[in-house]
Amino acid sequence: MQNNNKNEFCTLDEIRERKDALLDEIQKDSEKVTSLWNQTFLKRDESSKGDYIASLVSNGFMALDAFLLARKLIKGYGYLFGRGKRKKK
Repeated sequence: MQNNNKNEFCTLDEIRERKDALLDEIQKDSEKVTSLWNQTFLKRDESSKGDYIASLVSNGFMALDAFLLARKLIKGYGYLFGRGKRKKK
């Protein structure tokens, strides 16, 4: 196979060889992506009850924080949400 830098091919056989080589590379890359994708979304069954309780507490604090933030924003900027009139300073 005599290719120059521009990937110009002289015969159909050279084109077919290059096509087969590219298909092999694509298949290998596809397998790599599939394995990485599957590893990304593995469910971890090794968590203990302590980890479960810690995640519940953490999620509870985040929910409380979000509630307090929303309450503060609505109290200060309620006119944006259709609640009352704008306060004058």
